[in-house]
Amino acid sequence: MEEIRAYGRVADGIGEEKLVRQAKLCLALDDWMETHECDASAVQCWDTVEKNYGWAACLAMSLMSQRGLPSACETDVMGAVSMLALLRAGGVPPVYQDWNNNYGAAPDKCINVHCSNYPACAFAEKPEIGNLDILATTLGADVSFGALKGRVRPSVMTYLKVSTDDVRGKIKCYLGEGRFTDDPLPTFGGVAVCEVPDLNGLMRYLTLNGFEHHVAIAQAACADVLEEALGRYLGWEVYRHS
Repeated sequence: MEEIRAYGRVADGIGEEKLVRQAKLCLALDDWMETHECDASAVQCWDTVEKNYGWAACLAMSLMSQRGLPSACETDVMGAVSMLALLRAGGVPPVYQDWNNNYGAAPDKCINVHCSNYPACAFAEKPEIGNLDILATTLGADVSFGALKGRVRPSVMTYLKVSTDDVRGKIKCYLGEGRFTDDPLPTFGGVAVCEVPDLNGLMRYLTLNGFEHHVAIAQAACADVLEEALGRYLGWEVYRHS
């Protein structure tokens, strides 16, 4: 509980019982990861944990990622693989986001958001720890505590998404570099504005080649390392966007 209080700003109105139950969830996941010798995880966070345990898993996932055990949302196992590859290549805990909507009329800028479970080091300031903004409207605020909220700090970034082509029996991925900007973005959750050269070309490639809307992003420039490691050494199909 002390670690949670030091990790972020607990939102007003959050009682002691919520911190106790959140701490128990963190300890349970830590124990499971250690017992099974896991380097990364993908959690069914939307919305099984809330319905069955009564709390969000975002904070526990964030704490794991901060310690070098990346955790991806919505049981996206290939997302966990993407995050682990970025961690090994870039040396900094990655975030897991959704490619969302355009940023105004800027053709190469995109709004990226998630609930979120970003590691604290990704934020510009110490994040707020509160209730999920979207799920709380349907499940109720009483079972939705544990989301980290704030703005991702401006930086260079490398994005990666690994996926599987089940029809062809292949592992494929796309990757590239861009930057997180400091453009104004008055919205909720874990938020960021990404700038990627020829963003529309990248989105066209994703949709035509069956990639999910999730993406792992590290605040480091490491696309060269990933392209060589995943393509040359592992033999995966790699698309390097530029």
